[in-house]
Amino acid sequence: MAQRFGGKYSPGGEDAPPPKSGYEGARADPAGARSNVMFVPAIPLVFISLGDGAIGLTLGLAAAGVLTLSAWLLREGLRAEAAWAGRKVARRPAFPRKMAASLLAGIGVGMAAFKYGLGEATGASDPALYLAPALFGLVTTGLHAVAFGIDPMRDKGIGGVDRFQQDRVARVVDEAEAALSDMSAAIARAGDRRLETRVEQFQATARKMFRRVEEDPRDLTQARKYMTVYLSGARDATVKFAELYARTRDAQARADYAALLDDLEENFAARTQKMLLDDRSDLTVEIEVLRERLHREGVRLD
Repeated sequence: MAQRFGGKYSPGGEDAPPPKSGYEGARADPAGARSNVMFVPAIPLVFISLGDGAIGLTLGLAAAGVLTLSAWLLREGLRAEAAWAGRKVARRPAFPRKMAASLLAGIGVGMAAFKYGLGEATGASDPALYLAPALFGLVTTGLHAVAFGIDPMRDKGIGGVDRFQQDRVARVVDEAEAALSDMSAAIARAGDRRLETRVEQFQATARKMFRRVEEDPRDLTQARKYMTVYLSGARDATVKFAELYARTRDAQARADYAALLDDLEENFAARTQKMLLDDRSDLTVEIEVLRERLHREGVRLD
């Protein structure tokens, strides 16, 4: 039977919902080029120190190691700060990585300056031998802190919600985020970019539920099974699929896994929407109760 063509620009046609972009919900790595470039200074320092004798080589390698550790702590600190900033309920980082990175950067530069000062000092009692490295180190620490900032120093929470509930939510969200990270690492081993994008789309939907629970910890009861049992199952299924698909490139296994992601995303989205509707119903009840009380007390709402 012939089928009438219809579409957005056809008479009587309806606008179709736009397809989801592959970049929807994607998150840029907060440790960008400006933090990765901090690994560079240690490289020439190592090569320059190779011909400086035992003392110079030791100091140069030690300074390069300290600078590399500083760059690594900075990168991890930026990621921890981004995770803290992206949540409504979050604990401050347990270890101040960015502040430690600033301190280590100053120490590393000071050690490098001391290494080169050894060849120019007139003796061990020369004050310039110690003063210049100290000044270089202090300036480096200050500039590093100004350029990259310091770590978050406080916990984030929602007003009107007790600390115990916020801690419960934070723990569950941390576990759920860990499961999503494991999914990303596993699907990357499968070597299928389209599936990686599909997993990112599901993760964006799951994170909408996380943010909803953070805004109202009372929703944790409804969402706990999704954020623990279902996400753990999704992670395990992703790991097994990635191992199988990397070896066999089984098209049926790929189709089954894609269908699983579709089902998971649909159910997570439906549960999140239901929580929003429940909150709206609670608001309506609160408004009606308040109106009734005001009416009994003779207050007119004109």
